[in-house]
Amino acid sequence: MEVRRTAVVKLAVSDEQRDALHRTTKQYLYCANRTSEFCWSNTSFTECKTNKRQVRDALYADLREETDLQAQLVQAAIRRGVEAVNGVVERWKKGQRISRPTFTAETMDYDTRSATFSRNKVSLATVEGRVELPFVLPSDSPTPYERYALSEDYEFRESTLRYDSVTDEFYLHLSTRRYESGDNDVEVSADTEHQTVLGIDLGVNSLAVASTGTFWQGDDYDHWCREFEKRRGEMQQRGTQAAHNTLLRLGKREEAWRKQTSTQSPPRSSPKPLRTDVT
Repeated sequence: MEVRRTAVVKLAVSDEQRDALHRTTKQYLYCANRTSEFCWSNTSFTECKTNKRQVRDALYADLREETDLQAQLVQAAIRRGVEAVNGVVERWKKGQRISRPTFTAETMDYDTRSATFSRNKVSLATVEGRVELPFVLPSDSPTPYERYALSEDYEFRESTLRYDSVTDEFYLHLSTRRYESGDNDVEVSADTEHQTVLGIDLGVNSLAVASTGTFWQGDDYDHWCREFEKRRGEMQQRGTQAAHNTLLRLGKREEAWRKQTSTQSPPRSSPKPLRTDVT
């Protein structure tokens, strides 16, 4: 049985290092969006490119020339773009026609080749070379970082660097994994369906954060609020009976959608969107 845990660690970042991370993230998102554009087709999901190796072979050399990113970060950005398009394609196959994924939130994926960990700090690859960032750990021990990232029982998988624009802080989300042959040592919550969830962040930047390292963004929620408001305004301006009936249906859909997004888990489906923002 596979058990996954994610430890979130705040980083102590100087002004110079902050600038380097922002510049690196900007180029990383550029690569991810270029990948999404390359993979996407507005005509049919069968024309979308979802083979990671083929996409990497087609884009890697150009993106290395166009950016100052380390090789592993370019590959990680390409992988993120392909995976996002593949996820949209799977929804498209089920009849959920949505637009091309775009990347806006400042996040980057690091593996063991682009990030080197010590007990109390991490060295990350940036466009300005390596930067060493100390961890800001809570005083209570053991912290999730100590319990999972430093534990010999857990295998380090990957890390995601995230910038919180509200607090102007950088955080590292460390994903770990272990395998259990029995049930004696497995941490099981009262609700066994959610036994791999470490915690839920219900802030503006992340409506939900799962222990698998998956994030659901608050800007998506804000986007749909704006879309509902826009559609209501259009229907009200028409003033016809058909528009009135559409407005009633829209209200019911909005109410149902808000009930879904008020839970700890992200909604399984959304109204037909005009765009898709992926982080």
